[in-house]
Amino acid sequence: MRGVLFSALSICGALAQSSLDSYISTEGPIAKAGLLANIGASGSKSAGAKSGIVIASPSTVNPDYLFTWVRDSSLVFKVLIDQFTTGQDTTLLGQIQDFVSAETSLQQVSNPSGTITTGGLGEPKFNIDGSAFTESWGRPQRDGPALRSTSLISYANWLLKNTTASNVADTLWPTIKLDLDYVASNWNQTGFDLWEEVQSSSFFTTAVQHRSLREGAALATALGEDASTYTEQADNALCFLQSYWNPTAGYITSNTGGGRSGIDANSALASIHTFDPAAGCDANTFQPCSDKALSSLKVYVDSFRSIYALNSGIAANAAVATGRYPEDVYMGGNPWYLTTAAVAEQLYDALSVWAAQGSLDVTAVSLPFFQQFQAGVTAGTYASSTETFTTLTAAIKSFADGFLEIHAKYTPANGGLAEQFDRANGTALSAVDLTWSYAAALTVFSARAGTTPASWGAKGLAVPAICERGPQGATVDVTFNVVATTVPGESIYLTGSVDALEDWFPDNAILLSAANYPTWSITVNVPASTLIEYKYIRKNNGAVTWESDPNNQFSSPANGAFALNDTWR
Repeated sequence: MRGVLFSALSICGALAQSSLDSYISTEGPIAKAGLLANIGASGSKSAGAKSGIVIASPSTVNPDYLFTWVRDSSLVFKVLIDQFTTGQDTTLLGQIQDFVSAETSLQQVSNPSGTITTGGLGEPKFNIDGSAFTESWGRPQRDGPALRSTSLISYANWLLKNTTASNVADTLWPTIKLDLDYVASNWNQTGFDLWEEVQSSSFFTTAVQHRSLREGAALATALGEDASTYTEQADNALCFLQSYWNPTAGYITSNTGGGRSGIDANSALASIHTFDPAAGCDANTFQPCSDKALSSLKVYVDSFRSIYALNSGIAANAAVATGRYPEDVYMGGNPWYLTTAAVAEQLYDALSVWAAQGSLDVTAVSLPFFQQFQAGVTAGTYASSTETFTTLTAAIKSFADGFLEIHAKYTPANGGLAEQFDRANGTALSAVDLTWSYAAALTVFSARAGTTPASWGAKGLAVPAICERGPQGATVDVTFNVVATTVPGESIYLTGSVDALEDWFPDNAILLSAANYPTWSITVNVPASTLIEYKYIRKNNGAVTWESDPNNQFSSPANGAFALNDTWR
């Protein structure tokens, strides 16, 4: 009977893969056409958009997305630039040049975030004719310049190989340098996250800023420019990137503020958009197959198993639809096409690296992730010749395919990809023809085919022994412990007198972990040799209660770790 059952399962798996292959072969061209339709001035759905401008969506009502976002545009053109530079589509050169011109112009547009010299590069979106959007919005958003520079650097590297350094220096470097200088000067400042809701430090933002500075330093060197500032600040950003890891709960805390758990698609998106196959499973840069990225992915995926009716009845180790974060209420809080695809893409990226290096590592950190697929697996290194390697990678490939099967199941018959699909019945909703959804489909299809991106310099990077946050100087890790009993639904937060403690802003106060209840704890990277005041606050269904006066205070050490042990007053 076991042989019969195995054969039946193998047949089911083959049928599922065949169906998925068919979906990809059909949806791939639709996604490419959908993406191009949203690029001005010739795109069929981008009427009124300036040449080279990417519209987020042609939707104008509930929601109105007929704007151009620096983030979305840069991610979209990274896909097109990669296709062009690798020879997949040699017809895209004109559109890439239009994009360069459009973004170069946008850099110069004065806007509510400032001018070109006073912070204007942090402006998240513009009108599609290239003019400033002047209404209220979550600004600044500091991932845009980093992502734009990364896209343009990919094109610049191709030009270096196919034209001359002087050509790159004259045509691209001035635009790229403006973005890099902004990142180098502002990466250590808070801003709104990629969902435009939380003003804090954000893992996605720091990760893409770190990448842009590394690539920027390499390009600057190739052009004979001074790269020292970019290298110095890249080291600092890498150091700060480590602070997002929550070792107790086993996941990346995607935002340092906002009053949420910090479990967020932000972390998976950061992993795939900073994927460097040459770096292997490096945990310092949170590569897709690193133990921290895999552990975080499991926590993120599991957080959606019980909150969407769509996921009801699905096995605890099978794929489910995922959204931005479990607390999401935007448009009712639904799964997104691009976040569900991102899970699959991270897994496909991991599989590519394991295959290339001929082994995989199971650590104490990633053990819960791997135990989903083989309950008895233990920590260790498994060569590709072992049964454990074969079993795990086959199961993870099926797991990854499962997310794409969900993507396929809820894609409308015409192949159009909206922003979200309904949490109860899977009906497409929110913005139609979301350009980022199409871009995400193209990148996950490419990852499934085993295509890997060019290296950007993540291999072998060491985290500096002493972290500095740019102009703010040296920093140290301080662990805040407070004994506080709470009622159901109530949590303990922290805020205080420095940026790292959210400057006394209760809405962005930092959530502490209750893993060792009644002691609540959090480790925060704060300025060294500084007198810091702080308080704990309670939050319960929107009600905020501050600890009684006076403020707590301490002088942070010049270096090393430090712990505070308090009792709620």
